[in-house]
Order: sequence, then structure tokens, then C-alpha cells
Amino acid sequence: MGFTVLSDFQNEPIFKGMIIDYTVSPILRIPLQWRTKITQVDTRKSFTDFQQKGPYKYWNHFHEFIPNADGVLMKDTVEYELPFGVLGTMAHRAFVKKKLESIFDFRYQVLEQQFKKKISI
Repeated sequence: MGFTVLSDFQNEPIFKGMIIDYTVSPILRIPLQWRTKITQVDTRKSFTDFQQKGPYKYWNHFHEFIPNADGVLMKDTVEYELPFGVLGTMAHRAFVKKKLESIFDFRYQVLEQQFKKKISI
């Protein structure tokens, strides 16, 4: 999707009010500006990013980190709406939903590899 974070925080902890700028290229590699604002933070438990400017008519993404016996479950709840009415609905059915699912599937795979329990024998 050509997702590039433009903001540079030098490993600064996430905070309420933080603005993050990106470029994304969801269609035909055409770059679009995307800006989100962190609207809620519960340190080490959750945070929410809300689109201020970007490809969606509405985007609200709640990230949760839930401790369990195997480590931590990372859960995402995304509420979004596409622009362009009926055309947006058709685009959602045709490719947007699949694209979002593939993005979150990819992230899941990367995190599984990165944090998989290593068993010593």
C-alpha cells in the first residue's frame, strides 16, 4: 500500500494529541497524504488514532493490548467509512475490504515472527 510514516518522533512515547503524518498509495501507486491524531491513550493498554486528513471519509482505529497466558493479545477495532457514496461502497466490496484485511494479516504475521516464543532445549 506504499505506507510511509513521515513524522519523526525519535522513539518518543505515544501521547494524546500526537499528530502523525503518512503517505499511502492505495490505488495505482498514487501517493495520498494521511494525517491521524492520537485521541486517547491508556499507557500499555490502548490508544486510538483518528484520521484528520486522508483517504477515508471517517477513520477511527482503537488499538488494545490485552495480557494473557501466552503474552499479549493485540486487538484492533477499526470504524471507517469511504467517501463517494455508492462508488465508495462499490470500491469497498471490490478491493478496499480485502486490502485492509491483507494489511492486518501482514501485521499479524510480522508480529508473530518477531515475538514468537522461543523454546530452549
